Amino acid sequence: MPIKVFNTLGRKLEIFQPLQRDLVKMYVCGPTVQDVAHLGHARTYIAFDAIVRFLEYYGYRVFYVRNITDVGHLREETGEDRVIEGARREKLQPMELVDKYMFSFFQDMDALGIRRPNIQPRASMHILDMIEMIKGLIEKGHAYVVDGNVYFDVSTFPDYGKLSGIKYEDLIKHRIEPDPRKRNPADFALWKKAERGYLLKWNSPWGEGFPGWHIECCVMVMKYLGEQIDIHGGGQELILPHHENEIAQAEAYTGKKPFVKYWLHTGFLTINGEKMSKSLGNFISIKDALKKYEADVIRMFILSAHYRSQIDYNEESLRQAEINLTRIRETLDKLHELTEEAKPGGKSPPEVENARKSFIEAMEDDFNTPRALAEIRRLVRAAN
Repeated sequence: MPIKVFNTLGRKLEIFQPLQRDLVKMYVCGPTVQDVAHLGHARTYIAFDAIVRFLEYYGYRVFYVRNITDVGHLREETGEDRVIEGARREKLQPMELVDKYMFSFFQDMDALGIRRPNIQPRASMHILDMIEMIKGLIEKGHAYVVDGNVYFDVSTFPDYGKLSGIKYEDLIKHRIEPDPRKRNPADFALWKKAERGYLLKWNSPWGEGFPGWHIECCVMVMKYLGEQIDIHGGGQELILPHHENEIAQAEAYTGKKPFVKYWLHTGFLTINGEKMSKSLGNFISIKDALKKYEADVIRMFILSAHYRSQIDYNEESLRQAEINLTRIRETLDKLHELTEEAKPGGKSPPEVENARKSFIEAMEDDFNTPRALAEIRRLVRAAN
């Protein structure tokens, strides 16, 4: 049975067929390194780690890129760069803060057993590439300059909204760069003018400034994976405006469609029904969680929900994940003993083969980890 994935672009299940027969080119939006990583980050990156592992088990070669955002991600409420805000909070230079929390993030991912992507590029190392792409968008008539700022002209891209389904009149609610000089209120920034004393800025043909958040991922996708890729993933909060804007920029720049064949998005990790986030102050850091639970328990808890579903953090669910993991390990030990006693070349018991087949079928169905884990628990019950 072929792998089927739920494609946010089109909002339906589709048979997975990569652009190249045996190679999957995959990009997942990484963190903005302004503070410690929390379990909301773990939810997304554990889910995509499981997806990568299954694709490789299935026989694909996966080239996986996950970026580091260290400039240009502005806070919606204030319009301030999150890295600069964090640097001021901790009395550090912006790039000192970035280094501190980037390496903290890498440690957390390693501790959770999440395999490192092939490449983890930093946005700030690609400023010249971003400037070149912005120049190209201006030349093609998709962008314009206003007093040192460069905006993408949404009216030049008729497909805008195809990922999120948003209507044009609702777009302005998602813009945090008010400027009466913009051609349309819905236009978004590709390059922002830096005022005197601004801590993160670079020279450009339009004066000193910094890139918009959305152009960053676009450039890094195309630099490391090419103009068209198989999978682009991230949390569902990135669908609009971030991923919608990526599509507009990339397809306007290259003229090739689709920029991404399959868009995959993870659901929220909530706590008491609210999305876990730094801005709400309700997050549990990965480091704190690992003081209480081992990494495999956290992985079991997160993979017990489908990657597209919302999952609520609570101690009872984590304790149940711990119990399930212990039972699985005990059963595996028994099965290893039976395997060692069996004759060389002998077949696995039918219960094991049936469980393996059902596990694979579950993962083929849009990476349905809760169903796959249910098959393992069924085998555990049968073996005891």
